[in-house]
Amino acid sequence: MVFEIPKNSYNGKINNLKLGVGNSQIMVGGEAALPFHGFEGDIPNRPIIAMEVYDAEPSGWPETVSKYFKDVFSDPVKWARKNIEEYGADAICLKLTRIAPDGENQGPEEAAELTKKVRESIDKPLIVYGTGPIEKIAEVMKRVSERNADSNILMGWAEEDSYKTIAAAAMGYNNNVISLNQLDVNIAKQLNILLTQLGLSPDRIAMDPASSGLGYGLEYCHSAMERLKIAALLQDDKMTQMPIINDIAPEVWKVKEVKESEANYPEWGDQEERGINWEAISCMSLLISGSNILVMRHPGAVSLIKQMIDMLL
Repeated sequence: MVFEIPKNSYNGKINNLKLGVGNSQIMVGGEAALPFHGFEGDIPNRPIIAMEVYDAEPSGWPETVSKYFKDVFSDPVKWARKNIEEYGADAICLKLTRIAPDGENQGPEEAAELTKKVRESIDKPLIVYGTGPIEKIAEVMKRVSERNADSNILMGWAEEDSYKTIAAAAMGYNNNVISLNQLDVNIAKQLNILLTQLGLSPDRIAMDPASSGLGYGLEYCHSAMERLKIAALLQDDKMTQMPIINDIAPEVWKVKEVKESEANYPEWGDQEERGINWEAISCMSLLISGSNILVMRHPGAVSLIKQMIDMLL
């Protein structure tokens, strides 16, 4: 008796999203089967890992991860290059924290100039997230898109109250947009409908489901992402066929289990190993539920996830 693997048949396909241009160009999405189900359908593009770079020295990072970046904390360009050349990042995710009104309240022009400088210094795609009220982020991303026209950067983020400004900036200067939703399939669909009705092409949108880390709501995130992929692939729902990005690193590295020292909790084991595993397990859970882009921090966790992706593909 011959055993036959039961297979799903899929009606839909995830959009191809183009990041970067020229030698830095990478395609994400495009799969016609559930994650790593290559035996059921075509999966042309592997998930990618974007490593974080901040526009100012971050605070609150445990030594177990900050030690890898201390020499470049003051220079985002050097930081981005180090992530690519030493740690194998597929893309860079620049976090604009200085624009926050309760901090330096940096203006859009300064933030846009830094974004352009980082982008021109690397040979990988650039993702940009802002910190602060959605109105300020939208104004900053408008200028960021203009200063990085025709470069296919991925800008975060659009919400229901701010999508028009950032979508118009993406359309006007040929860039991409992250649509943010709070782990709600209906809200995700509605925002994508609004963006496309405004004129933004569906293949210029990535969805961010507001990730959660291991032990802090990961199972709910996993479930919501699975529902999005099932709707996209099995039900051919056009408004859920955007690739998914998970900005998971900040969620992992803020939790007690990662930040507390071995001296305080000896029963928890080595702190750095614990942090690497916490990030890697969180990321692997997101990958098997449908993530196309992971934003990560620790080089050790990045290495583990790259090995897992190689094995599964």
